[in-house]
Amino acid sequence: MNQLPIFVNLDGRKVILLGTGEMADAKRRLYERAGAVVVDDEAALDAALAVVALEDDDQALAAVKRLKARGFLVNAVDRSDLCDYTTPAIIDRDPVLIAIGTGGASAGLAKSLRQRLEQLIPGNLGGLASGLSAAREKIKQIWPDGTQRRKAIDAALDPGGALDVLSEGSEANLETWLSMPFAKDLSEVEDMLLTSTDPDDLTLRQARLLGRADQIFASDEVPKTVLDRARADAERFGLALWDEKPAKGLTVRIRMKT
Repeated sequence: MNQLPIFVNLDGRKVILLGTGEMADAKRRLYERAGAVVVDDEAALDAALAVVALEDDDQALAAVKRLKARGFLVNAVDRSDLCDYTTPAIIDRDPVLIAIGTGGASAGLAKSLRQRLEQLIPGNLGGLASGLSAAREKIKQIWPDGTQRRKAIDAALDPGGALDVLSEGSEANLETWLSMPFAKDLSEVEDMLLTSTDPDDLTLRQARLLGRADQIFASDEVPKTVLDRARADAERFGLALWDEKPAKGLTVRIRMKT
């Protein structure tokens, strides 16, 4: 690890930004999104950080030297060898932030990873985090012992748990989990209507649900190649065992024990 990832509170604090154009505009949007007050005054005394986004190499090098001499940590855009810190690719599920950095090796790689992971991280993850924060005292009342509390939270957040962090329904499950924290017979059921027999046509959500399933009830038309995308230990049944008159077509009903 050649860098220490940290999250800096910039709300209401000044950040010096030198430069104009596309690079500078992108940095301005990023820092303002974090609540910073972006200024172009190099002489600002109470700034927290400095960013150099000058096109000319000589001018950029000179500005970096001046700012570092004044004790600022400097980010030099597209000049990783001059940077005291770099800005990561960000997945924002406020208050959850996921930062992806490459130590300045390749911004394109960080961006590509962010785009891939963005599709896997549910949009309501921030709501789950806020809900857990608001329920902190109630959770302590249910599990007064710290060790038991950590185990209960870990089990709920695990894959297939009531609050599985990669499940779209986790935020909605929070109240149920808190009201029946020791229930063993809770289950989540999802129906999927597939568009084809090709497993590569599964949506990301469908693939994620198959990966979580404890039991799978599938119509006869669903091929084994699709069901093989589920966990090897998931139990498999015909849909008729669930419904006397099961829906026709490429229907899969999955049950996740919580």
